[in-house]
Amino acid sequence: MTALRVFLVDDHQLFLSGVRAELGDELDVVGSASDVDAAIEMIRERMPDVVLVDVHMPGGGGARVITEVLTTDPTIRFLALSVSDAPEDVITTIRAGARGYVTKTIAPDDLVAAIGAVAAGDAVFSPRLAGFVLDAFSSDAPPATDPELEQLTPREREVLRLIARGYAYKEVARDLGISVKTVETHVSSVLRKLQLSSRHQLARWATDRRLL
Repeated sequence: MTALRVFLVDDHQLFLSGVRAELGDELDVVGSASDVDAAIEMIRERMPDVVLVDVHMPGGGGARVITEVLTTDPTIRFLALSVSDAPEDVITTIRAGARGYVTKTIAPDDLVAAIGAVAAGDAVFSPRLAGFVLDAFSSDAPPATDPELEQLTPREREVLRLIARGYAYKEVARDLGISVKTVETHVSSVLRKLQLSSRHQLARWATDRRLL
């Protein structure tokens, strides 16, 4: 089985070296960056499966890295790894598009497991963070009166959310118990109804409405 390709983003070189050493045997660390602009460029070049990203960095922080990369490459998954457990940091990072958030106190084995879970499409949080993440997003449901969203059938909304999260058509088909051809039909219908032309635009549309 091919090892997951992981990219590291953190502005502390010593920490980068430590994480690389911990993950090297089990995961394929394909690169690292210590500033936002370099990270965005290198992630797009190397197309890792999962990016481990710090929250607080000069130049816009982890949220900017996540937002900009997902605009062009929505299939890449992000896991925040930070010293901060402040609610505002967690919520900002998740809203930017991260699939999980763990603190730097996490054990190496647990970090490897978290990376694998995020790569598989799951959401991962340090235990004490999960509660307020759920609380914060439970009040963020889009209004029922959104005229664009109301055009979509319940099944189209399910497909929309999974596609916007970066799932491949086969993964969507498996999760929803439908054929790949049916997924393609739903995606075409959603794009037509929302007057969008690509999966990238679809991901941005869903992110703007907090549907992820």
